[in-house]
Amino acid sequence: MAGEIEFTTNYGDLSTDNGFQFEFRCNRCGNGYRTEFDTFELSTATSVLDGASGLLGGFFGQAADVAQRAKTAAWEKASDKAFKKAQEEILPKFVQCPRCSAWMCREQCWNEKKGLCKQCAPDLGVEMAAAQADKSVEEVWAHAKMAEEDKHLTEADWREGITASCPQCGAPQATNAKFCAGCGTDLKAAKHCTQCGAKLEPGAKFCSGCGTPAA
Repeated sequence: MAGEIEFTTNYGDLSTDNGFQFEFRCNRCGNGYRTEFDTFELSTATSVLDGASGLLGGFFGQAADVAQRAKTAAWEKASDKAFKKAQEEILPKFVQCPRCSAWMCREQCWNEKKGLCKQCAPDLGVEMAAAQADKSVEEVWAHAKMAEEDKHLTEADWREGITASCPQCGAPQATNAKFCAGCGTDLKAAKHCTQCGAKLEPGAKFCSGCGTPAA
């Protein structure tokens, strides 16, 4: 692998003085992968010298200082090497979208058929299922907002028998009333044409079947 850095924003450095570890995240879902902890070999030797200097001082103390300075430079170099190694290990699990340039995990956020991330080319099957679910939720809320006395109505009830105003006195009806609140007219009483027997719609002045004036 060349010296270029592939990941610059979607990773976290979990390294310590004792070793190196990195976490790479998907720009879409936020999940990702964490590399195994890679122990920094020089840290062990320095820790031993640090302990010895605390007990004995003198020569061991000077040796510990030299080792600590060496560790700082070595740690920097080892960190870069460990990061490049981590990149090589993790890169196959990610792909960079050619449209939005974001790094996406192949497992969940990459649309293989379209060659784009699912942010740019959503999975239509998933979107359709989500749209259907949203529609169902809307219908549930719409039903919940209905007047209590109207919740039992069937589709047939909605298509016929509901009177907006009283055919007798013209008073508006706020709900699916059976009787007019103004004059007491039976709004549900079925009326039929005296000529052909067809059912007359509430408020109809003529029969829709034969045109005979309603009685």
